Amino acid sequence: MLEVTETMRQVILYPGEDGYWVAECPSLPGCISQGKTKEEALANIKEAIRGYIAALDEDGLPIPEERFEAVLVVV
Repeated sequence: MLEVTETMRQVILYPGEDGYWVAECPSLPGCISQGKTKEEALANIKEAIRGYIAALDEDGLPIPEERFEAVLVVV
C-alpha cells in the first residue's frame, strides 16, 4: 500500500483558450487539470496527482519517477 509522503512533481501551468488556467504533470501522462485562477489550477493538479498515484498503487502498477527538466530556449 502507498505510504503517504510528500513528493515533488514538475507541473506546467499555462492559460487555456477558454480563459481558464491549465496545469499538467508531464511525468504522469494524461494528468491534467484546470482552474479559474493559477492558484485554483495548482490546487486542482495537486489533487489530480494524488488521485493518479493512488489509482496506480491500487492497481499494483509502478509509479513513474519524476525525470523531467525544464529548459527555456531563445528562438
